[in-house]
Amino acid sequence: MPQRRVITGRSQEPRQRFAEELRTLRTASGASLRQLGERLGWDWSLFGKMEKGETLGSPEVVQALDTHYGTPGLLLALWELATADHTQFREQYRRYMKLEAEAVSLWHFAVSVLPGLLQTPGYAREVLAAGGIKEPELTQQVEARMGRRELLEGKGAPRFRTILSEAVLRMALLDAREWRGQLEYLAETADRPNIAIHLLPFSAGPYGLDSTDVWFLRLPQGRTVAYTENAHRGDLIEESAAVERLQGAYDSVRDLALSPAESRKFILRMLEEVPCDPST
Repeated sequence: MPQRRVITGRSQEPRQRFAEELRTLRTASGASLRQLGERLGWDWSLFGKMEKGETLGSPEVVQALDTHYGTPGLLLALWELATADHTQFREQYRRYMKLEAEAVSLWHFAVSVLPGLLQTPGYAREVLAAGGIKEPELTQQVEARMGRRELLEGKGAPRFRTILSEAVLRMALLDAREWRGQLEYLAETADRPNIAIHLLPFSAGPYGLDSTDVWFLRLPQGRTVAYTENAHRGDLIEESAAVERLQGAYDSVRDLALSPAESRKFILRMLEEVPCDPST
């Protein structure tokens, strides 16, 4: 079979192609980054980072660029492809990301950190930075994690159940305002019909998953795979007997956890303990 002939010579990678198109359109318009910022009302450095591929920007910024360049929907479509691109995640997570996007339901247990699907940008940034990730990769990873949240939104979103060890809610962020925002977001997501959040209190005593964050993905064909992770690595488990053993441990932990209604009350009590912003 003959090799596909390259027509444009431009990148086939979604993030890089998006950045290239932004540079091409601006250059063709004859505007500098500073002039573009002045015309659209955003800091010009944002557009510089977008053209370097360091950040994707928000959909509002991209829509404004589409209007400015007279390319209705083109840049937004490229932006959507870039945000959905699994290659933005580190290599060990890419197959998991692909399966996560296909799953019809997800179950999760957290030992000490909220799942990425429920994190706010501020929470994600502080946790990732604590893990040693630095700029510009830090901003890229935060945006990638925020893009994952769309999985739980809209029509046809999969069912998601998470059990949070009480330690997750006791480890507050250093920034009290960001921590308040995270707890508020968590309480809001707990009201969604496709999301169930359970709190496993310290009073439940020892449990079988006390050192293991784990995900279970139920795939369209009925098969379930598991993914375990810690701060340094993750392992995708597809062998049915191993998945079954983990599910047995998960079911035991779920029996010890609070109901979704009681768990939401617990989150709201935690929210009351966060110091108020003196400016409000």
